Amino acid sequence: MMANSNRPNADISHVYRGTFIHSTQQTALQILEDTLLGVDTDGKIAFIEKGAELNQLSQIFGFNPSEVTQLAQHELFMPGLVDTHIHAPQYCYAGTALDMPLLQWLNTYTFPVESRFKDLEFAHRVYTQVVQRTLRNGTTTACYFATIHTDASLLLGQIANDFGQRALVGKVCMDRNNSVKHYKETNQESQEETCRWVSTYPLVRPVVTPRFAPSCTGALLGQLGAIAKNNNLHIQSHISENVEEVKLVKELFPESESYTDVYHKYNLLTDKTVMAHGCYLTDAELALFRETGASLSHCPNSNISLCSGMLDVRNVLKHKVKLGLGTDVAGGYSASMLDAVRRALDTSKVLTIQDPEYETLTFEEVFRLATLGGSHALSLDDQTGNFEVGKDFDALRVNVAAAGGPIDMIQCEGPKVRSIGLNESDDVAATQLVEFSEAGFRLHLHCYVLG
Repeated sequence: MMANSNRPNADISHVYRGTFIHSTQQTALQILEDTLLGVDTDGKIAFIEKGAELNQLSQIFGFNPSEVTQLAQHELFMPGLVDTHIHAPQYCYAGTALDMPLLQWLNTYTFPVESRFKDLEFAHRVYTQVVQRTLRNGTTTACYFATIHTDASLLLGQIANDFGQRALVGKVCMDRNNSVKHYKETNQESQEETCRWVSTYPLVRPVVTPRFAPSCTGALLGQLGAIAKNNNLHIQSHISENVEEVKLVKELFPESESYTDVYHKYNLLTDKTVMAHGCYLTDAELALFRETGASLSHCPNSNISLCSGMLDVRNVLKHKVKLGLGTDVAGGYSASMLDAVRRALDTSKVLTIQDPEYETLTFEEVFRLATLGGSHALSLDDQTGNFEVGKDFDALRVNVAAAGGPIDMIQCEGPKVRSIGLNESDDVAATQLVEFSEAGFRLHLHCYVLG
């Protein structure tokens, strides 16, 4: 286990015993049976060892063995899910308006709806709903796009923090919008409001957010790059989502070699950058992502729902680019990361249908993308993403045999971790990990974010 990494001077607040599953950089899915995990008073993992070491650990760390929380036979802990790309304001129309391609979809549906978020009462209602829903879906970390409205963006950060969700929140910046003229800023407004937004809550960080290259002038992109560099901030945007968008970027920025080069030129590709989609990135562009340390967010539901394209995840991984998963609400119709897992597998299988030599993604690999991969993509892997000593105890406690649940436990042995499903109902969506199950299920779920 992690014996040489334990923190023997830590004051222990909780100790759990049972099955833990997580990913490491070396192993896509690791199952730790009869394991003890201790959490200190700061919410950090103090130790993770075999259950047989209980007495020795209790002496070292000074806890009472009788106070250990024992998981039931069909319970387990897994890392909290990480959504690397979600538009919080678009949650109010998720599941509708999927009848147009990206650019027309933005002009017809997205921009008019987002312009309403200057109304803080409306913003509070929607943002409360999306944070609560994603938490119920097991998302303990989310990277949110807000809108151009600074006060509403600050409100989203406060709501996420108050509910205990770790979040990156970005006030959207856009000084070019010829379709919905009242939904844009001047260059100066965007700079000033971004600087005003640069404040943090304990669980929330600001992220510099140029919407995407077509909605920003080069001058604004350069100024946002400078703000991010001077304040050591995260950056998020979109890239190469659909063919029409890629063509438009080439027309707007003819001096740039590629879509990726546009962002690179303005210092927006850093090791704290996450770009959504990337369906049409060339190998040369992926090499630039690798060189700069920038990340991609794979949003398979949205890619398919808006008929945008399909990301070749295997090629991204081959180029050693950091990669996580995103729901991309409302281009993606589900706010569940478990849906993102399933859609990522579906997309990989479609690529295999097209090319039988294609190496289909495994469930284990996609599980890692939804947890450790996401935290790595957001440059939070020193804090969360798996169960390692010193990281925050950011976890889901899953019961696959909850009373009244829809799973019939027929096999006598304990379930093997093989697949993930979810309930698509609006009432509850939770985690389900059990052999042979691909259908959607609703289960008992607790979120632990103690960091």
